[in-house]
Amino acid sequence: MRSALMVPTLTLLALAGCSAGGEESEAEATPVVAVRTAVVSEQPFTETVGAIGAVTARPGHVASLGAPTATRVQPLVALDRTAIDAAAQASEAALTAAQQAFERAQRLNREGVAPRKDVEQASADLGRARSEAIAARRASQLAVLHSPIAGVVTRLAAVLGASVDVNQPLVEVADPSALDIVLSVTPAEAGRVRPNASVSLSAGQKAGGEPLGTGTVTSVAAGVDSTTRGVPVRVRAPSTTRPLRIGETLFARIVVGTHARALAVPLEALVPDGEGFKVFVVDSASIAHAQPVTVGARSDSTAEILTGLEAGQRVVTYGAYGVDDSVKVTTAAPARPASDSATKP
Repeated sequence: MRSALMVPTLTLLALAGCSAGGEESEAEATPVVAVRTAVVSEQPFTETVGAIGAVTARPGHVASLGAPTATRVQPLVALDRTAIDAAAQASEAALTAAQQAFERAQRLNREGVAPRKDVEQASADLGRARSEAIAARRASQLAVLHSPIAGVVTRLAAVLGASVDVNQPLVEVADPSALDIVLSVTPAEAGRVRPNASVSLSAGQKAGGEPLGTGTVTSVAAGVDSTTRGVPVRVRAPSTTRPLRIGETLFARIVVGTHARALAVPLEALVPDGEGFKVFVVDSASIAHAQPVTVGARSDSTAEILTGLEAGQRVVTYGAYGVDDSVKVTTAAPARPASDSATKP
């Protein structure tokens, strides 16, 4: 009887032991995600729009030179003078003949031999001959191209021995000390850009290139460029970290607004959630909770949060994509988000 009574007792103890061990194993198996966090801070936030552009000569500081008449190109852009000199000689001969004809018509009219209309016709012919002679002399003077401004040759379309038409651009000269940057923005962005706005410049076609300095918007075009379908924005950069080159591609951030007190988090804290975003807020027990947020302006590293967060809350940054709602996280020391310029998302 005694042995029979002890069997159930031992069984219960064994089951209890198994149950306790299972709970301990389950606790040990609870996932803990290693992440980094940042504190939501309230700070001034500068909103910008990004744009790509190129260095160009400033209007009024570039000259385009062409041939005064149809001719051929000679070395050093000295034009073939054969046709030019022949035209000048012919015009001078025609002028001499017209002058003599006019004087003869006047004499015959005074003597009563020729009518007044002959004098008037000779006078008109003389005036036309003078105009043609002046044009021919001018063409002869322009046989060697001279730039009206001091600068460097930025474009040379003249080909030795090739025929050129009247006023066909052959040489372009620009003043390297008077350069602007022409950016292209969308029509919607152009409506937010104002003259005198600050512009940060960097080399290349995207952010993160060699910093070149800061410029200022001088004008925003009233129309859309038919080639780029963007609105040209002209920027002047009085001083840069190195000389700019005509045709060089630059990336720019144009300041379009400043938010004096904005909530900001690092961009890596944002996790796509449908058509919007969410972040993971870490509570005092190191549990991460998914929180939908409304994002305002963004920069290369920082996002403005319009709704969904409060200053002082801690959010997951690095590792946010590997976090599930209500998971326990282990965190390093909270990192403060960097303040940066912002663009529209």
